[in-house]
Amino acid sequence: MHSDPAPSAFPPHPGRVVTDAAVERRLAAIMATDVVGYSRLMGADEAGTLSTLRRRHRAIVVPVVEAFRGRIVKLMGDGLLVEFASAVDAVECALSMQRTFATANTEQTGAGMRLRIGINLGDIIVEGSDIFGEGVNVAARLETAAPEGGILLSDSIHAQARGKVSESFEDAGEMRLRNIADPVRTWRWAGAGAASPIADVAPGHSIAVLPFSNMSDTPGQDYFSDGISEDIITDLSKIPGLMVVARNSSFAYKGQSPDIRTVGRELGVAVVLEGSVRRSGTRVRVNAQLIDAATGGHLWAERYDRDLTDIFEVQDEVTAQIVSVLKGKLLSGGAVAKGPQKTQSVEAYDLTLRGRAMLLTLPHGAGDKTALLAEGIALLERAVALDPSYALPHAVLSILHMLDYQNAWSKGADPLARALSEAETAVAIDPGEPFGHFAKSVACTFVKDLVAARVAAEAALALNPNFAAAYGTMGNIETYRGNPGGALPYLEVALRLDPGFRSQTLHFFGLARLMAGDLEGAQATLRERLALTPGSDISRAYLAVTLGLAGAEEAARAVWAELMAINPDYSFDAHMHRLPWQRPDQIAYLRGGLEMAGIRP
Repeated sequence: MHSDPAPSAFPPHPGRVVTDAAVERRLAAIMATDVVGYSRLMGADEAGTLSTLRRRHRAIVVPVVEAFRGRIVKLMGDGLLVEFASAVDAVECALSMQRTFATANTEQTGAGMRLRIGINLGDIIVEGSDIFGEGVNVAARLETAAPEGGILLSDSIHAQARGKVSESFEDAGEMRLRNIADPVRTWRWAGAGAASPIADVAPGHSIAVLPFSNMSDTPGQDYFSDGISEDIITDLSKIPGLMVVARNSSFAYKGQSPDIRTVGRELGVAVVLEGSVRRSGTRVRVNAQLIDAATGGHLWAERYDRDLTDIFEVQDEVTAQIVSVLKGKLLSGGAVAKGPQKTQSVEAYDLTLRGRAMLLTLPHGAGDKTALLAEGIALLERAVALDPSYALPHAVLSILHMLDYQNAWSKGADPLARALSEAETAVAIDPGEPFGHFAKSVACTFVKDLVAARVAAEAALALNPNFAAAYGTMGNIETYRGNPGGALPYLEVALRLDPGFRSQTLHFFGLARLMAGDLEGAQATLRERLALTPGSDISRAYLAVTLGLAGAEEAARAVWAELMAINPDYSFDAHMHRLPWQRPDQIAYLRGGLEMAGIRP
């Protein structure tokens, strides 16, 4: 934190009259921040630097500090001093601020603006609204030694925050800090963007599985050919080092005969698997072919004629053959991961595929939602009755009950409790089924147990590193727990793995950016979401909040009027109550955006 005077981007701190009666001491977590290379930035573009600093203070710093219950003590040129009652809040605030600055830099032309942050837990002297003492001095000296875009902690604060925050800090050893008598043991976080929740996949190590064509004599068998395609996607997703495009994206080509080279370009993959399924009585024929997306040339093709009772063997053989081909062309090694426990009952499998198909048709399809929900639940309950040891129908049942909870389609017993129960049953039956852990993560999120939700999502990703929906859930967990900056990398991976689900992911991107105080980014993201899904009421609610916080009151009211025209029964307060926000100030922040625009939620 610079001690020399610098042109201030903010109004001066109000004057104070200090008396002996106003002096007190207390233990506090102190965060000191400083803009990296501020003098150089000012020399290159004084007006632009001041404008960027003011904008980020208003849109990022103040909302993030308030979200973590901090108190901005003073602003000194490019420096900032913040007091917290909680060590965990101080560290999470710093992490969120650094992540959000890093995100803003990726969206800004030019060099961007980075921070150094130092945090210390120590005794302070309070005089009026100001603070002094060695606790403050150590924080300021830690800031000067912090990595660019990173954070440096004293040992005292690290001891309080360790294991309770979203990132790990490396031991940076003891440091001699200027004007501090004793060495201070320190802990370092290298900076936002240094780590990603998913390892980068080498170029070419990627595949899309197009929906297998239904060639059956009996009509209405699409669910079966789709189910086989989806199971192969799941099996391939467990191969280390292979990026597998999610079902929602590859299934966008259903019913088409696209040029494989076009598919490769649009989905960003090296190879494409396509095929067909013909089911007749108790027999099934599966054709599969692997195609080089760059040239359109065939790498491998095979036909399988089997009894229906052997369908799982066919899936395993197709996966093994693909891996064998890819090992020679793309991958350096690795075995096919053992798939989840399956059923020996063809009828239970068939019912589960039909029930799983409901997950896509229910939210966006036409018809009586209550009746369709009841039909899906009945199919899966029959599958469970036929094979109680089959985990997947329990997991799909859980998600159906979650959809019911979120949309209030039925008037039955508590769907959220049923969703959690079915997910826990799926995990207990087969801990190797990633969909069960994913279902448990979603249910735990909405019962507001975000610790259990994160554990379950991590288990799903450990079993299936290409599980786009699980990455999206991880992002939502971070947003709801008060770490929206930490949500963005997970949502970026979800979008990368499942570009076909872009509209829904953009909604959560917009919310994360809004909660991180990036109002410009949130507004752009939510408008893109609404361009893709014009009928969304909740995205409009968040856009109205964003506009209200940004001071665009008239635009906020116009968006709110559109929302009410789409859904006259929408209740902002009721909706926020159903979401798993961890702190009342998160809802107050959102509500405040509407109130600033003169909107009564």
